[in-house]
This record gives sequence, structure tokens and C-alpha cells, in this order.
Amino acid sequence: MAEMLASGQSPEVLFWVGCAGSFDDRAKRITKAIAKILHYAGVNFAVLGAEESCTGDPAKRAGNEFLFQMQAAQNIAVLNGYGIKRIVTGCPHCFNVMKNEYPELGGDYDVHHHSQFIATLISEGMLQLADDHPFKGRRITFHDPCYLGRGNGEYAAPRSVIEALDAELVEMKRCKQKGLCCGAGGAQMFKEAEKGNKEVNYERTDDALETKAATIATGCPFCNTMMTDGVKNSEKEGNVDVQDLAEMIATAADIID
Repeated sequence: MAEMLASGQSPEVLFWVGCAGSFDDRAKRITKAIAKILHYAGVNFAVLGAEESCTGDPAKRAGNEFLFQMQAAQNIAVLNGYGIKRIVTGCPHCFNVMKNEYPELGGDYDVHHHSQFIATLISEGMLQLADDHPFKGRRITFHDPCYLGRGNGEYAAPRSVIEALDAELVEMKRCKQKGLCCGAGGAQMFKEAEKGNKEVNYERTDDALETKAATIATGCPFCNTMMTDGVKNSEKEGNVDVQDLAEMIATAADIID
């Protein structure tokens, strides 16, 4: 963003990468897929790079409101300083907090989850999929991220992306408004599990495996981790893969290996 501003340019979109997309090796592949899609579709975008900091969502969910407000204020100062208006992110947690909680702190932006943005690119003809791609006819189930689905009521966009793949979308019994959390939300990703008789992500993965889907599609880096661990626990890695929507679309558009 700093380099673009220095050259007198103003991006159409700011791609907010997020902590997982920046530091987690698995999530980095999702970040690259989103970036390749944006490039392929001719979207003029920028990233903050080292100027991007955590949105403060984990701190807020864990109960540290003071830390959240400090992190949010820092980010809002940077975003407003650059005059950012439109943001796209691959993380529903970043999406939710920036869309719904930043405005009252002075950060008012047009925030999109990557599934929403990709769905728009496809519908407007800016993103074309290859005729013969590996997801055509594949049985796919989608796990609704809590902060995209129940938190913000967005169920259509990710499903329209899967439908664009000419795949067979099969729903879990617990889906959409009745969806089950993967177990990572509310900052639970960063703490040890509490006592119980079953891990939440194993329970959710069982829901997905019941559909006999070949691919479990996700729209959140944390969900991706939890569902991948669940598949490994069930020893189904050879039969079922877990992929983010962006990775699937980038592959189907023949812009990623």
C-alpha cells in the first residue's frame, strides 16, 4: 500500500490478509490463492504488509476489551490514513469485527468476505473457470464459518461459488442456521480443550464425513485447520481433502497448481 501510494496510485481494494493467512503455513496457501484470483480478474488491489496488525478479534472474544480497542485503534489509524474504503479478507473473524465493530471506533469500510467477492467476480464474468477442471461433478460439502453464516447471515455466496464449479453440493444435517462450530471460534483456537467426551472439531468432521463428500470446503483458515485435523483423526486423508473456496476456484480457473 505504501509503495502504491508513493507512486500516486490508489487501489480499488485492500486485501486484508489476517494473522493466520500471514503466519500459518497452511493458510498461506489460501492467501496466495486469493491473491492469484485478484490478479487474474484484473482487480487493482494492495496489501498493508508489515503495517497490518491483528484486528483484535481474538483478544475481544477472550475478554480483553482493552487490548482489542488498542489493536483496533491502531489499524483504523492506518486504514484511514490511506483512505481505504473497500476491504476483502479471507478470514470471517476479520470480516466480522471490521464490518460490525470497527465503525463505532471510527473505522467505516465496505468489507467483503472472499466468498462474496469471488461470487461477484464470477457473476460479472471477470473470473472464468476452465472447461475441464478437477472439481466438476465432485461431491462437495461446505462447512459454514460461524462469523460468516450465523454471525452475518451469509449462506448464499459460498454456495454459489461451489455451484459455479459444476460440483455436487451436499449439505450436512447441521448446516446454515443450524450449523455447528468447528471448535476454533471465540479464541478457542488458542487454548487447550476443556474436559469433555469428544473434541468439537471431531464431532463436526463426523458431520461432514456422513455426507460421503470427496471434498470438505471451508471459508476460514481456522475452520480449515480444525476440519483437516478431524479428517486426520478419522484416518480419511486418502479419501477426503479439505480445501478453501479460494483454492478450489484458483485451481478450476487454472491459475494455481
